[in-house]
Amino acid sequence: MERTGFLKNGHKPSLLSAFLYFDVSFMIWVLIGPLAVIMMQDYPMNAAEKANLVALPILGGSVLRLVLGVLADRIGPKRTGQIGMVVTMVPLVWGWQFVNSLGELYVVALLLGVAGASFSAALPLASRWYPPQYQGLAMGIAGAGNSGTVFSTLFANRIAQHYGGWEVVFGLALIPVALVFLVFTLLAKDSPNQPEPKRLRDYATVLRHRDTWLFCLFYMVTFGGFVGLSNYLTIFFNTEYGLSAVRAADFTTLCVIAGSFFRPVGGWLADKVGGVRMLLALYAGVALMMAWVSSLPPLSLVTLLLFIGMMCLGMGNGSVFQLVPQRFQQEIGVITGIVGAAGGLGGYFLPNILGLLKQWTGSYTPGFLILSCIALACILTVFLIHGEWKRTFLKRKEAAYDSYSYSRPS
Repeated sequence: MERTGFLKNGHKPSLLSAFLYFDVSFMIWVLIGPLAVIMMQDYPMNAAEKANLVALPILGGSVLRLVLGVLADRIGPKRTGQIGMVVTMVPLVWGWQFVNSLGELYVVALLLGVAGASFSAALPLASRWYPPQYQGLAMGIAGAGNSGTVFSTLFANRIAQHYGGWEVVFGLALIPVALVFLVFTLLAKDSPNQPEPKRLRDYATVLRHRDTWLFCLFYMVTFGGFVGLSNYLTIFFNTEYGLSAVRAADFTTLCVIAGSFFRPVGGWLADKVGGVRMLLALYAGVALMMAWVSSLPPLSLVTLLLFIGMMCLGMGNGSVFQLVPQRFQQEIGVITGIVGAAGGLGGYFLPNILGLLKQWTGSYTPGFLILSCIALACILTVFLIHGEWKRTFLKRKEAAYDSYSYSRPS
């Protein structure tokens, strides 16, 4: 087919809808991260309990991404997204009106994972409209909805301090969810390339492929690192550098911006130079930055290092999902759910690693050194596997440019 430009391909209203759905859902998903410092005033917590609180939404999201991934393949990404937004309102109402103990707050945190599961519907909604040569950019734009984190870190604590506590933030968050639900319902449209629904047991075959587990590993580090740090950095800045809740969230916002807005850049660059090359460079950047952060330098320097590290993690998210659709085009819904779940698990473990080691050793240094070593392990893994990938599915990419066909909306 003629290689027309990105803007002449696909379905822009669906791409916009995917971005907005992911954006507002991500905002809700990480809401507890910046609010944790204020919540501690009502429910005193030690370092491990604080880490567990901010990690629970990520755990819930990682599990539910599998569910939404299967639904996206069976009933379509649009209806799956609509269901996800309606269910997301439940923990928001609960947190706004009914929480009376730390145990109940833990349950609300876990249920907020429904918002994190939006990944499994938003990305297939966008991906299925675009041919292979634009997968990195399309998935990057939709995935840039993780910029919703910025709204949480920038405004949540300010609203809580000026309008009566963290509960009010949960109530006000219902407004953007309802507005995006309306826009999504009106504009989103499932691609005619929606694959035929498969039997549930057929999805188990995806797990038999080694590449599935490799993508899970890579995304555990990139996405898990991004979302885990997004949720935990407010606590880190408050505990290590003595910043107030608002100031700590502001510094977190600076770091989150890098990870959020560079995700499409990572996808775009991966389209140009290859996802494998991008991952090798980005994991190297993460390893270096986390090792330097482990020395706990002055606030200005540690912020710069975390900014660069989060930028590498965000671009890594786009790079991983430049590769995934090339390998698993027909199973994109379920593979997105599986890989996304792995990313969520990475985000769950990261705050717990930092929090537990802080409690056991009294320092954040061991935790950040472990993160650096994990990134180094990914570099070795990518280096060992990239030759085989070039001989298999990456070799088919150029041929796919000319054979891929799809229908434009009427």
